[in-house]
Amino acid sequence: MKTMPRIGALRCLLVLLQALVWAGGAQAQAPASPGAPTCRQMVASGNPQYPPYLWRGAEDEDRLVGANAEMLAWLSKELGLPIEARYVGPWGRVQEEMRAGRIDLIAGAFFTLARTEYMDYFHPAFHETRSVVLVRRGSRLEYRRWSDLAKLQGGTVIGNSFGEEFDRYARENLNLSQVASLQQALQMLQRSRVDYLIYEDSPALAYLARLNIDGVRPLRPAVASEPLYLTLSHRSPCNTPEMRGRLARAMYSLARQGLMSGWIDKNIELWKRASPSP
Repeated sequence: MKTMPRIGALRCLLVLLQALVWAGGAQAQAPASPGAPTCRQMVASGNPQYPPYLWRGAEDEDRLVGANAEMLAWLSKELGLPIEARYVGPWGRVQEEMRAGRIDLIAGAFFTLARTEYMDYFHPAFHETRSVVLVRRGSRLEYRRWSDLAKLQGGTVIGNSFGEEFDRYARENLNLSQVASLQQALQMLQRSRVDYLIYEDSPALAYLARLNIDGVRPLRPAVASEPLYLTLSHRSPCNTPEMRGRLARAMYSLARQGLMSGWIDKNIELWKRASPSP
């Protein structure tokens, strides 16, 4: 009879220890809140040869400027969290940094299934772009459908996507050379090293004007019209349910207010006045 109190006390101790283990496990599994120390700021990047959306700053080449950078500044105020628009390399490198979680956000990506393996997309899209076939002036290429490009040598920029459907068709049917930058791609076209170039119309035309190339023209119809999204790396410490919800609400608010069109118009003019890169 004297052992009963000891057994009861031991049972109480075991119950208490089990409760502490459960509580510790639940705390370890709980997602970090948006204000937690692991998410004090975010680093964003994107295609640095993408005027009027993004390009490197003239005074600070480690900083990205443009319409998408203005969107990030607006987003920073909405979230109450610093967001740096940083140059991390060419477009292909940006995607590698995103996959590794060394940057948090990409300000401007088309949707592809492959990219969903390492980043989340936020709806609605903040803009829609058109990708076109560019040819030398005087080219006899008559483009009406994708199959018109099948027997020719084309060019584009490493890591570029033009939407899931066209990307799949291009892999299976087209011969596309890829280079690191849009400037290189345009020079390849100008020197007849490729028959055509595929890129988005606004950035391509902006670069043609900057480089004083007047022997290149876009063809119609567009290869694809694709929405442009904000994305968040799966490996970002800021990728929590709370932050994903806040980002989704912010992008919905941005679309409702129609802010992008004004930023794009403003940055078309800024790009025209900016000094050419060396």
